[in-house]
Amino acid sequence: MPAEPVNGPPPLVVGVLPGQHPEVLQTAATLAKRLAVPLICAYVDEASYLVEWDPARSAHRLSLHPDADDTRIRATTQELHSVIEACCAGLGIDWTLRTLAGDPARAIGRLATDAQALMIVVGTPERGIGHRISAALNGSVAAWLSHHQERPILIVPAERK
Repeated sequence: MPAEPVNGPPPLVVGVLPGQHPEVLQTAATLAKRLAVPLICAYVDEASYLVEWDPARSAHRLSLHPDADDTRIRATTQELHSVIEACCAGLGIDWTLRTLAGDPARAIGRLATDAQALMIVVGTPERGIGHRISAALNGSVAAWLSHHQERPILIVPAERK
């Protein structure tokens, strides 16, 4: 499914990343099924930066680590594809995985705008001191989107164990 406006129901956009708590994708997939809308799963490669944005094609990007770029992105995309496929199996929803570049919050927001998304679904930062320090230095995707995006944002917390 292309990122530009489509002839059909507006999609949900969900931010995905390897090792993410499963509640985010499960919630987005269940919501997409109940609303009978497609699901766009967006993975943002933070090791790349956006050179040009063309919604009709993949984003044109340059890597900050060009030697490992293609192999790493391909492996990550395959892993995410398998996770999404397993989560969406049997739900009867149309889904696609988009790999974006740059700042995660801005890239997801830009994709949601271009796709005329119904809603954006993201998770809370992972627990632990390392993740808290990262969120303090880099900012929270959910917080940035909630302050700068005109679309509704659903923030899914990790299940407490």
